[in-house]
Amino acid sequence: MPAVPDAVERHEAVVIGAGPGGLAAAAMLSEAARETVVLERDQVGASWRRHYHRLHLHTWRPLSCLPGLRISSRRGPWVSREGVVGYLENYVRHHRLNVRVGTQARRIDRAAGGRGWRVDTPVGVLEAPVVVVVATGYNHTPVLPHWPGQEGFTGELIHASDYRDAEPYRGKDVLVAGTGNTGAELCVDLAEGGAARIRLAFRTPPHVTLRSAGGVPAQATAILLHRLPSAITDRLFSVTRRLTVGDLSRFGLPTPQNGAFTDFRERDSIPILDVGLVRLVKDGRVEPVAAVESFHGSRVRLVDGSEIEPDAVVAATGYRRGLEPLVGHLGVLDEPSGRPLRMGGEEHPNAPGLHFVGYRNPMSGMFWEMSWEARRMARAVTGRATPAEPARSLEAV
Repeated sequence: MPAVPDAVERHEAVVIGAGPGGLAAAAMLSEAARETVVLERDQVGASWRRHYHRLHLHTWRPLSCLPGLRISSRRGPWVSREGVVGYLENYVRHHRLNVRVGTQARRIDRAAGGRGWRVDTPVGVLEAPVVVVVATGYNHTPVLPHWPGQEGFTGELIHASDYRDAEPYRGKDVLVAGTGNTGAELCVDLAEGGAARIRLAFRTPPHVTLRSAGGVPAQATAILLHRLPSAITDRLFSVTRRLTVGDLSRFGLPTPQNGAFTDFRERDSIPILDVGLVRLVKDGRVEPVAAVESFHGSRVRLVDGSEIEPDAVVAATGYRRGLEPLVGHLGVLDEPSGRPLRMGGEEHPNAPGLHFVGYRNPMSGMFWEMSWEARRMARAVTGRATPAEPARSLEAV
């Protein structure tokens, strides 16, 4: 148990994290008349501020609004990184949320007497008799695999979290390791930014679909189909991919053996929502290659035995949730993944009054899912209904 500072504050509800999940949770608790404070170690929307510059939401604007405020149509159908940050800042103003930036939550423990929770921060302790909501983000701690020999690599090796734009890679040979949406979009950015050669290393062939087909966003289709059996949704996805994307196997990207929805439900793997990768692969401007095995000086050995000599390697290898210092001692996390065992409106039986928002990786889109998790959480805490639909847009930025 950490030493308890002298300063103790009491709030009905404490939300940790001022990203979209935390702000949605705070808004719903405030709507339900719960006095709420949000703790944020950095700034509102901090993770979005740090993302690569060309990033846009891969989900459709009307289906990416948080409860109580629509995103202005001026943001376009696919909201930019700057647009998301502006929306989150305005969301705080619109809901008059009490956000304390520069305040890091270090550890959560049960309050004295077992009623409620106490949150330890560098400047004191906050006690919350009603609820603590953890919303520090799905993409919290970058994961860089330990490849043999990487310390001696003479080129540049970075995690995708440190990538900002393509300018440093103009005229260079770049290997992107990882075929999630981040890896796919970085390939597009590098191609548009003048990289001389781009390879995309993959271990498991990714599912690929258009972000929007025939004017219908892939997100809307996923929302409509998510309750159907995998056998049906896998077949529908396969037909749609064949008609819109085509067979990429002759370009080096084989068709995955499992269906897209089966992979999502069994491996938490979501498809690439294409923003230009398919065209670049077909044109030969992005070359799919085998996964990275090891580094040898200036060379990178791939698992198929081939070797390449890129100037730079960008590892789009994902993130961990990073929740262990905060709640790892409470028995509420899944051991292999570090994700909460209960999320949204559900409570772990050993931790009543402790909720987690924003730790799913859904086909329906993160903002959509976080909005509904925040509503369910507030309903579970207060027993009161929360707004079912966002209010008319009042955005002023």
